[in-house]
Amino acid sequence: MNTTLVPYLVKRFLRFDADQPFIFLSALLAFLGIALGVMVLIIAMALMNGFDNEFKKKLTVMNYPLTILPRFFGGVNHELLLDLETRFPELSFSPYVSSPVIARSGNQFEGGYLFGVNFKDEVKVNSVVAKALKETELSKFDVIVGKSIVEQYHLLEGDKLTYIFTQMEPGGLGATPKMKRFTVQGSFESGLSAYDKAYSYTTLESLQKVLRIPSNQYDGIHIFSTAPQQDIKKIAPLLPSSVSIKGWWEDNANFFAALEMEKTALFIVLMLIILIAAINIISSLLMTVMNRRSEIALLISLGASQSEIKKLFLNLGIIIGVGGIVAGIVTGLSGLWILSNFDIVSLPKDVYPTATLPLDLSLLDFSFIVSGAFVIVLISSWYPAKKASEVDVLTVLRNE
Repeated sequence: MNTTLVPYLVKRFLRFDADQPFIFLSALLAFLGIALGVMVLIIAMALMNGFDNEFKKKLTVMNYPLTILPRFFGGVNHELLLDLETRFPELSFSPYVSSPVIARSGNQFEGGYLFGVNFKDEVKVNSVVAKALKETELSKFDVIVGKSIVEQYHLLEGDKLTYIFTQMEPGGLGATPKMKRFTVQGSFESGLSAYDKAYSYTTLESLQKVLRIPSNQYDGIHIFSTAPQQDIKKIAPLLPSSVSIKGWWEDNANFFAALEMEKTALFIVLMLIILIAAINIISSLLMTVMNRRSEIALLISLGASQSEIKKLFLNLGIIIGVGGIVAGIVTGLSGLWILSNFDIVSLPKDVYPTATLPLDLSLLDFSFIVSGAFVIVLISSWYPAKKASEVDVLTVLRNE
């Protein structure tokens, strides 16, 4: 096999042919199409991963990585808390009580949940609350509320906010909902307006007194863990039968399954762009084969093997395709750098968990994009290469 023949012919066939400009134009469109497809895939996958990670981060904070819940009243108590803190000193625990409430200010009402927490423990498991309490100390019947509530009710520090509890108490000839006024001492911003409207925090003692819960009884225990899916397996076997434990992902499984399905569907749809561009590789190579049939037949008659002819056209397709892939990678990564360093696109904070585009291109996704595009290019180049190697030398030379 002549090792210099194939590289020489590849360079010759890639040159612009003034007599057949459409062959070069088809190859150029294939190159641009593949580059565009790879670029869009890289940016789209980075955006999907970025939003996925941002939502996970916000949901992990406000839903907490792990939560211990009672199977019946009294299941979660101070003794259990002390036992867990002793067994797992590397984890952070925050006991809480909670109640569905309606927050009222003037004629405005908003439903949600009021949490009673020990703020010294809560700041260890909730970074949003920790940020809100940097310069704030809460005493009995003080409360911090979400920024959405502050803006909706036009609240200032020191204003009163009435909470209507679902728990009933006797009054007159019947029962009336229990109500209590709290003093607003601060606000927090989680990045998700739904949580900012629904959640409020007060001291553990305040809510225990309002709900008449013993001081050593809790509605649950929030746990902060950097590896909750591993830690839940360690904690669960050691818990008494009176309680259960759940991870944040259990309440949001359908949401993230939908995100994953959307990401997969987007990957497939955008990969079709590369597939359509690869059709131009097929058409370009087939036109080259038809246009250079006499040259191919002459090469074979002079001693070139079928494998050399096949390798020639396979290399032509691969060079066009790989060139497009490389160009797409360069432009895609450049696009990610521009989007991450310049405030080109701003997102509404009340809709999305972040005001800037979150970008995170994983190595796995990058590998799938590059390998998928290369496989498409390889398959697209194989058929024209096979047809070129099957040229009937006698028929072509006789007709030419």
